[in-house]
Amino acid sequence: MTNTDFTEISSSDDCTKYVNQFIQDFTIRSAEIGKGTVIKRALPSRQKRMIGAWCFLDHAGPVSFPAGDGLDVGPHPHIGLQTFTWMIEGTMMHTDSIGSKQLIRPKQVNLMTAGHGISHTEVAPDSETKMHAAQLWIALPDDKINMAPQFDHYPELPVVEQDNIEFTVLVGEYLKTRSPVKVHSELLGVDMTAAQETTARIPLNPLYEYGFMALEGTAVINGHELDADNLVVLEPGLKEIEIQIHAGSRVLMLGGEPFESPILLWWNFVGRTQDELRIAREQWIKGDARFGRIPDYQGDRLEAPAFPDKMRPSK
Repeated sequence: MTNTDFTEISSSDDCTKYVNQFIQDFTIRSAEIGKGTVIKRALPSRQKRMIGAWCFLDHAGPVSFPAGDGLDVGPHPHIGLQTFTWMIEGTMMHTDSIGSKQLIRPKQVNLMTAGHGISHTEVAPDSETKMHAAQLWIALPDDKINMAPQFDHYPELPVVEQDNIEFTVLVGEYLKTRSPVKVHSELLGVDMTAAQETTARIPLNPLYEYGFMALEGTAVINGHELDADNLVVLEPGLKEIEIQIHAGSRVLMLGGEPFESPILLWWNFVGRTQDELRIAREQWIKGDARFGRIPDYQGDRLEAPAFPDKMRPSK
C-alpha cells in the first residue's frame, strides 16, 4: 500500500475515518505456565501472523511468587530466528549451547540468534520473587536463516522523552535515536511509558506495519481501546497516529516492513519448508550436535511434540 498525504483529507472527521481504515483490533490469548505465571500471546494468531519480521510475542506477568518457585524452562532448541527478551521486572538467567550465561535484569535486552541451530534454558534465580517481561521472536531473512548462532546482551537502551512520554528504543531508530540491538530486517521496537495521562501524535514510517500492546495499564490508539487483552494493528501507509496513554501505563510498539517471504513457525522453529522443520525435530530428538548441550542444567530437556501433517505459512 502506498502512502497518502494527510493534506488530501478535508476535515478532522474525514482524517479519523481515513486512519481507521488502516487499524484492526484483535483479541489475544491467555495461558498459565509454571506456577501462576500468566502469558498473553499476541503473535502469531489466526488474525495476524506477523508484524514485519516479528513473528512471536508473549507478555509474561507481572507476577509475584515465593522464592524458588520462578520460571524454569529446560533445554529447548531454536532455528531460523532471533529470540528477544525485554525484562521489565525481575531477573532471569539465560544459558545456551554456545557457552553463553547471562543474567538479564530490568530494562535490559537479551538477543539470541539461533540461525542454523542453538539450544538454551531460561531459569529464574532461586532468590527471585517477581517477573514481568515481553519475549519476542524475529524471523531471520532468507540470506541469514542458516547463519552461525550467537548471543548478545544489551544492558543499556537509549531513552527519549517527548510530549510527557518516555520512549525506550529497543530495536531500530525512532525520534532520531537508534538502538544498539543488531537485527537483520527493517524493524522497530519501542517501549512507551507515561507517568501522567498524556495524549500525543507520534510519527510512523509509512512503509511499516505496526502493532501496539499494553504491557501495563491501558491506552487508546486513535480511538481504539488498548488493554491487556487485545492487540491493535496498523497496516502500512500512515505517517502518524494519535495515542493516549493513561497514567502509569506502558505500551509496546512494534513495527517493520512486511516480511520478504512466507515462513513456517512450528514449536520453537522458524523455517521455509516442512522438511527442514521435520529434520530439525528429528535431530533434536536424537541429540544431534546441531543443537549442542547445556551440561550444567540439572533437569530434563524439553520433548518435541508430534509433527503436524500440514502447516499454514505466516506472512
